[in-house]
Amino acid sequence: MNIQEYASRDALIAGVAQDLLVDLKAELGKRESVTFVVPGGTTPGPIFDILSKADIDWSRVHVLLSDERWVPDDHDRSNAKLLRERLLVAQANAAKFTPFFVADVDVAQACSDVSTALAADLPVAVSMLGMGADMHTASLFPKANGLDAALSADAQMLCPIQAEGQEQRVTLSASVLNGASAKHIVIFGDDKRSALNVAQTASPQEAPVAAVLNETKVHWAP
Repeated sequence: MNIQEYASRDALIAGVAQDLLVDLKAELGKRESVTFVVPGGTTPGPIFDILSKADIDWSRVHVLLSDERWVPDDHDRSNAKLLRERLLVAQANAAKFTPFFVADVDVAQACSDVSTALAADLPVAVSMLGMGADMHTASLFPKANGLDAALSADAQMLCPIQAEGQEQRVTLSASVLNGASAKHIVIFGDDKRSALNVAQTASPQEAPVAAVLNETKVHWAP
């Protein structure tokens, strides 16, 4: 793990966007198409705004979410909705995007179907993840129902998971996330920096982000 510190959040946003573009261009130089994994939430929005205008061959990029709430794509809490509004516009409108939610299908069956359908898109080329103060990443939450299965080395690509008191979610498995060629984690604030320090010596069951820290570049700003 390598930690890159920035003096401000604006500097981090610009720096992360630049690093992601460098990695995407490098991976596009190696293969015909690449898979780019991104998170939902409020943090990546400004980074998406920069990426969406970048002059790369987006038609060869397949964008996937790291995780998703099990809600329709037009729901206000849908990560897919955020991507369509902030990333999949301008130049990046040419990118391929596969949402995970499937109406009227059991979540476990949908995860199995998606895992089979997208197997050829692995391994992930470039990923950007976040981390919570509870040391979760994607929807790999400590003590969540389904965490052990999602952490398993032979887990399917997409796994159902549900933390106590939260809605049903789906998440890319730890092995898929950790297998990306270029990995980035974006965090803000002293509380998350402290949590990251704890995660470095904790088990993935206690600190799920620990499962994806190997050879990852962590971007931090106060």
